[in-house]
Amino acid sequence: MSRHDHGHDDHGHDHGPGGHSHGVAADADRRWLAIALALIGGFMAVEVVIGIMAHSLALISDAAHMLTDAVSIVLALIAMRLAARPARGGFTYGLKRAEILSAQANGLTLLLLAAWLAYEAVRRLMDPPPVEGGLVLVTALAGIVVNVAAAWCISRANRSSLAVEGAYQHVLNDLYAFIGTAVAGLVVMTTGFLQADAIATLVVVVLMVKAGYGLVRDSGRIFLEAAPAHMDPDAVGDRLVGHPPVTEVHDLHIWTITSGQAALSAHVLVEPAGDCHAVRRELERLLEKEYGITHTTLQVDHAQDSLLSVGRRGEAAYDPHCADAHGPVHREGPHDH
Repeated sequence: MSRHDHGHDDHGHDHGPGGHSHGVAADADRRWLAIALALIGGFMAVEVVIGIMAHSLALISDAAHMLTDAVSIVLALIAMRLAARPARGGFTYGLKRAEILSAQANGLTLLLLAAWLAYEAVRRLMDPPPVEGGLVLVTALAGIVVNVAAAWCISRANRSSLAVEGAYQHVLNDLYAFIGTAVAGLVVMTTGFLQADAIATLVVVVLMVKAGYGLVRDSGRIFLEAAPAHMDPDAVGDRLVGHPPVTEVHDLHIWTITSGQAALSAHVLVEPAGDCHAVRRELERLLEKEYGITHTTLQVDHAQDSLLSVGRRGEAAYDPHCADAHGPVHREGPHDH
């Protein structure tokens, strides 16, 4: 029977009595998110009633946005629990990407809600209904206070998680929406310009589209197994092949398992006299120190004599280990960029 060591995390850090406990941090994150959820849910119910009474699309749109805020926080809480489950069975990475699903759902709901609000705002620009400016102003000011408190709670959680960041973006956009609504209520109350309500909604729509697109883009990169946005795989390959006695690197793959957890695999060839095990350890240290990649899988073999001639990255070569290399081939010597 195999023995599994659960005393270390994926990065080899000790979580013993003297180390940092991720479980405690995760519990704190969930607590802050739950407080934000309670604040948002309570105020949302009040705002729906007042929005209908005041005939304000800006208030109703804020309430709808707060509903998506609440959903985004619930999704983040569920994703955090799923991601904390250990890897087992067919899920060899565990359910760490549940938080990426949550982030994508948050981004899509922001975009869909923005489309609906834009349609309603344009309709009200052409035919504005009567709006109770004073009621709108007071409710919006209360909403600003609630959203500042909720945003502060979520900011206390770990925002390197894309799920938590998604919830934070929802609440932050809602804060901007309430500021716009307060301005609109003041304008309606002082000048009678009813279209201010719809204009405030359109300003918020632009912010929602920006935040929603960012979440969909970032989560999409992870689902498509793209390298982290700040990392150039070609530069990493050139760096690895520049480490003697490495002569070639191919089948280099860099992807993101979940927020902040990059992984790398590669086939590395070394000179016939090189020590494969020593090279693997040195490259692992290099990747951790220079790129922060600690989840690595390196296949290190001795190069055949026919492969030791200087070549250019991207050239085809006979390799008994890998007849069809995926992506560029990095070799020692000049590189073609």
